[in-house]
Amino acid sequence: MCSLCGILGCDDHWTNAIARPGVYTRNHDSQSRRAESARRIKAANEILSYRRLKLDIWQSRSYVVSSPTGASSVFEALSHLWPEAEALSGRGFDPLDEGLLSWMEERTRS
Repeated sequence: MCSLCGILGCDDHWTNAIARPGVYTRNHDSQSRRAESARRIKAANEILSYRRLKLDIWQSRSYVVSSPTGASSVFEALSHLWPEAEALSGRGFDPLDEGLLSWMEERTRS
């Protein structure tokens, strides 16, 4: 999306679908949308902790990812999370990284 569309366009990302004609979603009310958002943030934080990063909601409209040193980055949609996390950590997040997979398996066993 270009920056002009980001300013003038809709503030809903497709992953935050709301009930309207022609759109299927199980998140029909604000409470279920907040619960779904909390589940996504929890799942992302489990992965981000591998690189000692943390994700939070910022002002109920954006997200902030931060490092243990205090560096942080604010962004609009969760689709921007991984590039921002990679920039903060200085390393990539490969979902098939053997180290990450082993680390996640170890965490689920404990």
